[in-house]
Amino acid sequence: MNREDEIIRKIRKGDIAQFESLFRSSYIPLVKYANKLIKDYDDAEEIVQDLFVRMWLDRNKINIESSLNGYLYKSVYNRCLHLIDHNKIVEKHKREAMVKQNELPQNPAEIIQYKELNYRIIKILEKLPERCGMIFCMNRFEGLKYAEIAQKLSVSVKTVEASMGKALKLFRKELAE
Repeated sequence: MNREDEIIRKIRKGDIAQFESLFRSSYIPLVKYANKLIKDYDDAEEIVQDLFVRMWLDRNKINIESSLNGYLYKSVYNRCLHLIDHNKIVEKHKREAMVKQNELPQNPAEIIQYKELNYRIIKILEKLPERCGMIFCMNRFEGLKYAEIAQKLSVSVKTVEASMGKALKLFRKELAE
């Protein structure tokens, strides 16, 4: 059994010291790598921290087919791509909202209401978990069906349905007034 297999085996068994050692040795290089991809140090740190939290919570399900290092870097890379896609969707919505502002009626009260609603929608989108927000935008703004979204993101239709339910619940709660 090689060193990486031993590390993975110990982490699967709940060896927190081994996990912390992996975290300490990998954290800075992974954050630097993520930062090169997304050009935002805070988001890069959040991505790497989230990766390690998920890794610990799902340690029994870890399936590493290549090297441990390769697994970590590939995971960071995929998370960065998801964040980039999510940010593109949010930006697209912001641009669409700005274009629609030009089509607003000239009634000042309606203009204020419309701007406030768009602002609140953007803020709600930012509160949603990354994948949940992406799924919501793909459905509501791009017009994709659940099956299309599931195929595009390589997730099940049930995952898409659950994410949409979570998003709609937050929208209803936040826009209740």
